[in-house]
Amino acid sequence: MPKKNALPPSLKLLLEKGDTLYQAGISVDCVIFGFHEQQLKILLLKVDTVHKWALPGGFIKKTEPIEAAAYRVLQERTGVKDIFLQQFHVFGAPDRSDASIHQKRYLNFGVKIPKDNWLIQRFITVGFYALVDFNKVSIQPSEQEAQWQWMDIEYLNSLMMDHAAIVQKALETLRTQIAYLPIGKNLLPRKFTMPELQKLYETILNQKLDRRNFQRKLLSFGILNRLTETKKGGAHKAAYLYTFNEKKYQKALKEGLYGSW
Repeated sequence: MPKKNALPPSLKLLLEKGDTLYQAGISVDCVIFGFHEQQLKILLLKVDTVHKWALPGGFIKKTEPIEAAAYRVLQERTGVKDIFLQQFHVFGAPDRSDASIHQKRYLNFGVKIPKDNWLIQRFITVGFYALVDFNKVSIQPSEQEAQWQWMDIEYLNSLMMDHAAIVQKALETLRTQIAYLPIGKNLLPRKFTMPELQKLYETILNQKLDRRNFQRKLLSFGILNRLTETKKGGAHKAAYLYTFNEKKYQKALKEGLYGSW
């Protein structure tokens, strides 16, 4: 643990020169979805001085586009480069920023933030959601962060500021976009069964889907390749494994699919 007044270099830089490096008043917050043990999960972090869970986010460099800032935050946090990323909403309620979060963090090192410092002014945030392979994530904590955890979306603990509303909006957007965008490639292993893909869709949509209709519709999109090998070790008849057709998948991302669930 740092000694009293031994402010970490990154926090010292934010306080003294952050407004020259980052765009004041705007940030990004990322809802990182993962799928594990048939549960949709969110990656959250906890800062010691706040004692609440939060979405991973960060400031936007003055020299970078907003989308690039979101990619940078995600890659720094998860170590994943192949990221499905979508901007989904801007959150700008006048009272959404909580200056006490930064104040408590710095007071922990015996430092008081001046009233006119950029860190405790009003911030709006641009929300992005990301879809990542749960098993490929290698969490990269910064020196200010105490704990990371994947949490089931149905059992989220108390989140700071408006982060619960951001998660809810991200989930609503994902449920809408699943009707016309392919999403499984980034949440499942490279090889998967049709029941596993259906369970992913059912978990996101929070509803049961007819097995035959689901399979017929997914195959009609032409984005799946059925392999000759089957999944071993199940109690029932071995299911065929599938992979996504990369070329057709990328085309579907640009042009969209059709229909609804």
